Amino acid sequence: MNQETIYPVPIRYYETDGMGIVHHSNYIRWFEDARCAMLAEVGFPYWKVEESGVMIPVVSVSCEYRKMVRYGDQVEVAVRVERYTGVKLEVSYEVRECVTKEIRAVGTSSHTFLGKNGKLLSLKRNYPEFHAMLTSMAGKGNL
Repeated sequence: MNQETIYPVPIRYYETDGMGIVHHSNYIRWFEDARCAMLAEVGFPYWKVEESGVMIPVVSVSCEYRKMVRYGDQVEVAVRVERYTGVKLEVSYEVRECVTKEIRAVGTSSHTFLGKNGKLLSLKRNYPEFHAMLTSMAGKGNL
């Protein structure tokens, strides 16, 4: 299994609708927060990556909602690198209740790497330290 980072999600009242249920759009925000926390945890916070000239745009994102999250629930996002090819990154997410670990939603996002000029770049060639870290996080079977 690939390295997993757990990101606790504070449920804010403004994220809910009139029934106290978290609006579906917030899950995508949680995915981004969890992904940023994962990279920061391994020494590559987004600001540092972008400062070095690497942009990591989202190419696609999906979320499957399994059970509602309500205001007052305590949930976490488990995030991990599923696949890394040197030019493409695939990340998976599980939104889980903190105590029971019941899965409330699952999702994925795909990313590529661009230079500040907007052109595709190879991390292996241009940013070997970042490349090595992502390769290690993705585990065997990648590249």
